[in-house]
Amino acid sequence: MAARRGNRRRASHHEAEHDNEERWLLTYADMITLLMTLFMVLFAISSVNTTKFELLSKSLQEAISGKIVSGGESLQETGSTEKTDPAAPEPPIPAIQPMIKVDSSTSERGTTRTAPASTNAAAHEEEDFQELKRKIDAYAREHGLQSKLQTTVARRGLVIRLLTDRVLFASGQAQLQPASEGLLTVISRLLVAEVRHPIAVEGHTDNRPISSSQYPTNWELSTARATQVVRYFIRHGVAPHRLQAAGLAAQRPIASNLSDAGRSRNRRVEIVLVRLNSSPSIGGP
Repeated sequence: MAARRGNRRRASHHEAEHDNEERWLLTYADMITLLMTLFMVLFAISSVNTTKFELLSKSLQEAISGKIVSGGESLQETGSTEKTDPAAPEPPIPAIQPMIKVDSSTSERGTTRTAPASTNAAAHEEEDFQELKRKIDAYAREHGLQSKLQTTVARRGLVIRLLTDRVLFASGQAQLQPASEGLLTVISRLLVAEVRHPIAVEGHTDNRPISSSQYPTNWELSTARATQVVRYFIRHGVAPHRLQAAGLAAQRPIASNLSDAGRSRNRRVEIVLVRLNSSPSIGGP
């Protein structure tokens, strides 16, 4: 009985060892199967139908280039399947043209016309100048200064001309003389009452050279004289922003410098009420 049990144990142990020795065959078979499957997939991938590939490539090129592929819509069209009418081409942008200032006195056909507003303004300005001229001329007659004080209505405006000798300045000097106070005060009052026009004060000399420590040339002398008159006007109420001073030396003579009388006329100060409206009918500078 005991011998039979021993034989049975030995037989079971032998069968278990046999099963363990054959288990590796299953793993090997699985590995072979997986490798074969892998090779089949790789083969399938590597086999390319060149004809179908060329057709696909051609279709993609035509679609991308805008051509309609047979059986479909162009890829460049929008996602909507409805076709819309093409937008009208925009007109070209015109070139920038330079701005041309058009004179208000010129019509579209090129003929010159005078605007009523400009004509009225120029006429009113002319009347103002003539009225100021009459007042200054009346003062000159009353005080016997016709030879030293002269007025004229010119193209540039109302010109008040003061000869400097024995009226405004001593020879070669730029300090106002006491005799000039009454005359300049009257002119100052007229300029204060007339508030519209700019005022230019110009100093002029003869052509004889001057050389002193204070005035090296006639340029300095003429400028200093104009400045002195400007300062006088400011002290007597004329608005400074209306005034300007200029020294012109002997560059604009009104008489010949060959005689004493001519040189005396050239030594002068001119006070100009600058015209604001052009007046073609007025001649002279």
